[in-house]
Amino acid sequence: MWTDFLTPVRWLLRGVLLALMALLGTPVTVLTINRYGRAVRVAGKTLDEFMLNWWTASVCRIFGIRVDAQGSPLAPPCLVVANHISWLDIIVLHSQAAMGFVSKAEIARWPLIGFLARLSGTLFHQRGDHASSSNVAEIMTARLGEGGRVAVFPEGGIIEGDFIKRFHGRLFRAAIEGGFPVQPVMIRYLRKGRRDPDAGFRKGENFMVNFLRLLGRPQSTCELRFLAPLESAGSQRNELARKSQAAITAAFEAPLA
Repeated sequence: MWTDFLTPVRWLLRGVLLALMALLGTPVTVLTINRYGRAVRVAGKTLDEFMLNWWTASVCRIFGIRVDAQGSPLAPPCLVVANHISWLDIIVLHSQAAMGFVSKAEIARWPLIGFLARLSGTLFHQRGDHASSSNVAEIMTARLGEGGRVAVFPEGGIIEGDFIKRFHGRLFRAAIEGGFPVQPVMIRYLRKGRRDPDAGFRKGENFMVNFLRLLGRPQSTCELRFLAPLESAGSQRNELARKSQAAITAAFEAPLA
């Protein structure tokens, strides 16, 4: 949890900024998440998406994360699929575009992240519960049909190891059934010119320990690559999963900028 001699200074300064965001920035953002916020446009976006982007981008800066995004988020409706390294992935992605995530049920209880997840319309599912998974798939299909953007982490969670894990095909069903495009997105964290293996959970870390460790770390960069979309019509779930994994793996293993 202790990174260097400046860790307590970062905890103090960033903690104050987080408190200010909670007291001032969050209420203003919440007030825009309604039909009026969806009716007003600011800088080419609806007001609610603009404010969500601002809120999450501010949290990234507080945690010392510089987001280096390339490519453009596909206009909804679409299914976004990304590799999963840290709970910060959700915040980083939201800083670029509003999207409803599919996440494990435990995240709803996490401080800050649970609030953000509920605010942005995250779909929570209980792992290992077939009924829960079927219900989430139906809601995903409905949300895509309503013109929304849905995001999933097909690896099935944050898994140790600095490589892309196998993508599971079950969450691609909603895109295939509605013929919605799939956009792969690559995420990788960098420090000192190399990939940063400490951006995720260390072995045995719970959320609060990881939260404090990341809050006290020096600055780092999150590379975000919005890759070419894939057509889902006529595809099989595992086929789409393999293509998405291959595209993200190629970008993840590409030479560092």
